[in-house]
Amino acid sequence: MSVRILIVEDERLIRWSLRQKFEGLGFHVTEVPDGASALRALDAGVYDLIMLDYRLPDMTGLEILTKIRENDRDVVVIMMTAFSTIESAVDAMKLGAYDYITKPFDMDQLLRTVNKALETTKLRREVRELRRHIVHEYDMDRIVGKHPCMQELFDTIKSVAESGASTVFLRGESGTGKDLVARVIHYHSDRAPRPFMNVTCTALSETLLESELFGHERGAFTDAKAQKKGLFELADGGTIFLDEVGDMPPGLQAKLLRFLEDRTFRRVGGTTEISVDVRIIAATNRDIDKAITDGKFRSDLYFRLDVVSIRLPPLRERGDDIKLLVQHFTARFAKDFRKPITMIDDAAFRRLQSYAWPGNVRELRNVIERAVLLSKGDTIGADDLVLGRAIQPEGNSHYVLPNDGVDMHELENELIRQALARTGNNQTQAAKLLNLSRDAFRYRLEKLGLL
Repeated sequence: MSVRILIVEDERLIRWSLRQKFEGLGFHVTEVPDGASALRALDAGVYDLIMLDYRLPDMTGLEILTKIRENDRDVVVIMMTAFSTIESAVDAMKLGAYDYITKPFDMDQLLRTVNKALETTKLRREVRELRRHIVHEYDMDRIVGKHPCMQELFDTIKSVAESGASTVFLRGESGTGKDLVARVIHYHSDRAPRPFMNVTCTALSETLLESELFGHERGAFTDAKAQKKGLFELADGGTIFLDEVGDMPPGLQAKLLRFLEDRTFRRVGGTTEISVDVRIIAATNRDIDKAITDGKFRSDLYFRLDVVSIRLPPLRERGDDIKLLVQHFTARFAKDFRKPITMIDDAAFRRLQSYAWPGNVRELRNVIERAVLLSKGDTIGADDLVLGRAIQPEGNSHYVLPNDGVDMHELENELIRQALARTGNNQTQAAKLLNLSRDAFRYRLEKLGLL
C-alpha cells in the first residue's frame, strides 16, 4: 500500500516542491492551502504522515494538531514554520507533534526526518493492532462455560476488571484457568494499554525471584554487572500476576507485604524508594488456610492479598460444561491440525464425563489435543482418549497386575516416594520419571499428603 501524505501549507511553491519530491519517491500526496481544507481532507481519508504549517490563513497549525490527536493517535505530524521559537516548538511537542522543522528546508535532512516519522507511524499502528488482537484473544467469551457457577464467575471478573481494586486473589486447583482469568481482568480494565507481567513464584530461587520482582543495582551481588529494573517497575500502570504465590519463600513474603503496604520498594542493593502503581493479581492452588496454620504462609500477607477473592470452580463442579469444552477444543484443534474431525461419539462423551479430571480444564485440553492429533477418521471415539496414565495392552506392559489385585492409593504413594528418592527430592525430575506434568505431580503430592 502506498504511503499517504497530507501537506497543509498556504504557500503554493512549497506545496508544489514537496509534492514533486514525495511523488518521486512513490508516495501518494494530498495538498491543501488552509485549515478548513485540512479538516475536510482528514475527515475523508487516513494518512501516514502530515506536514503541517504552523501559520495558516484561517487557523493555527496547533489548532489542527489538536483535532488530529482527537481522531488519530497513530499518525505522525511534522510541523513546518518560518518563525521558529522555543515556545512554539514546545507547544507543538506537548500536543504530540513528531518533529518541528524550519523553512527554508534542507531537503536531505527533511527526507531523513520523514523516513523516521513514517517508521514511527508503522510501529504505532502495528502495536495498536497487536494490542487489539491481544484484547480479542482474552475477551470474556474465551472462557467457555454456561454452568451457573461460571456465570457468577463472569459477573465477578467483569466487576473486578472495571473496579479500581489494586489487589485480587485467585483460588483454584491446578488447571482451572487462573492465568487466563488474570489476563482477562487486565485486558478488560483501564490498565489494558500498560504491561501485563507474570511470574511463577516457584520457578526461581528466592534470590533470583527477588531480583526479578524488584530489580537490582549494579554490584548488588556477584552476577549483577548492570542495573536491572524489576517487574514491578516495568509494569507501572499495569498488572503483575504472581502465580503460585502460596509457595513464595518466607523471606520474600515479608518484602511483598512491605510493598503492598505503600506500593514502594527498593531495588536489591539500592537505597532509593521507588513508587509504582500496579494491580497485583495473586493466585494459588494450595489450601492457603492450611499453609497459614502450618506456618508456611504469613497471615498478614494473606489478608493484604485477599482484598477481592475469586474462586475458580474445578471441572467436576461444572456439570454439562465439559461437553461445551470438548466441542470447543475439538473444533479448535481440528482447525489447527487441519483434521477433518466433526464429532465425538457417545461412548467417548460418556467416558469423558465419568472421569474425575484432577488436572481440570488444562488436562481436558491436552486429552482432546492428543485425540485430534492422532485420530485417523472424522470422529473421535472412546479408544482415541488417553485419560490419566496410559495402560499398555497385555504383552507389551512392563507391569503385571497381581492376582489378588493392588491398592492403587498405596501403589501411587510408593511410586511417588521412589521417584523423589531417586531424584534427591527434585519434584521436576521426579515428575519426569513418572511422565507427569509438574502441576499433575504436585496435585498427587497434595492428595497423598506428601507436600
